[in-house]
Amino acid sequence: MSRKLRREDAPPVPVRELTAVSADGSRIHVELHGPDGAPAVVLAHGWTCNTRFWAEQIRDLAVDHRVVTYDQRGHGRTPAVRPEGYSTGALADDLEAVLAAALAPGEQAVLVGHSMGGMTLMAASRRAGLREHAAAVLLCSTGSSRLIADSRVVPMRAGAVRTRITRAILGARAPLGPVTPVSKRILKYATMGAGSAPERVESCARIVHACPRAVRVSWGHVLAELDLDASIRELRVPTAVIAGTEDRLTPPVHARALAAALPECLGLTELAGMGHMTPVEAPEAVTARIRELVAGYVTAATGTVSGTVEEEVV
Repeated sequence: MSRKLRREDAPPVPVRELTAVSADGSRIHVELHGPDGAPAVVLAHGWTCNTRFWAEQIRDLAVDHRVVTYDQRGHGRTPAVRPEGYSTGALADDLEAVLAAALAPGEQAVLVGHSMGGMTLMAASRRAGLREHAAAVLLCSTGSSRLIADSRVVPMRAGAVRTRITRAILGARAPLGPVTPVSKRILKYATMGAGSAPERVESCARIVHACPRAVRVSWGHVLAELDLDASIRELRVPTAVIAGTEDRLTPPVHARALAAALPECLGLTELAGMGHMTPVEAPEAVTARIRELVAGYVTAATGTVSGTVEEEVV
């Protein structure tokens, strides 16, 4: 007998789906939740994830916010591209396309990025689209550089050997295979806190294992060489930072460096015992911070969806 579908297993159903067209012609899958005219929030997921990563935030926020989520290129329902199409510039291009497609001209929103999604916001810090639409930003469990040097996924002393092993893991071409008890234990160790609930570990595992291998590898190479230190200093909007104290992928040293470098930092929240997947591990804390930013920096939207967009039938 099949297991009964739990509420957290069923992804929120969008009110509308759009296809934003990026600068190189890539088609980006976008989902809209919540009522038209409500204050807007845009959610950018991280490496190997997809829109389902934000399920808990969507369920809460869509009651009284307009929530925009999208699949990064190669993830979820956004098609993969040729290897040269993966770059921090492409992340910024795709975000600008999503903002133009989902928000009215001049409409502002709180932009939230987790991990590679946070790097997306940093990469777009100089872009006109971000400066037009960003009322405030929330960076969750992310960093701007030195990802492989500072990562603690490999349990050994920091140094050249650990860095080489971490680089190899990021670029590993081995398939992740099906979700199993062993794969869930590995994923939990690498990305989540020791106290993470089993159902949340399973949810993350299903999302991560769904990412195509070639896409995972291509973005892994980009992350290994990441250097957005100059970009973070250009993110001139009110910005809050959240990090888990047990994050092995982007340890709190990254969050502290971001908080120190941001021109308009609103503070750093360190969540005790949480790992890298903070929006899933501590959804109430992340959603509460988003609500605070909306209340402080966003007014209700006026106007309708605009931009270079193709609308899909849901």
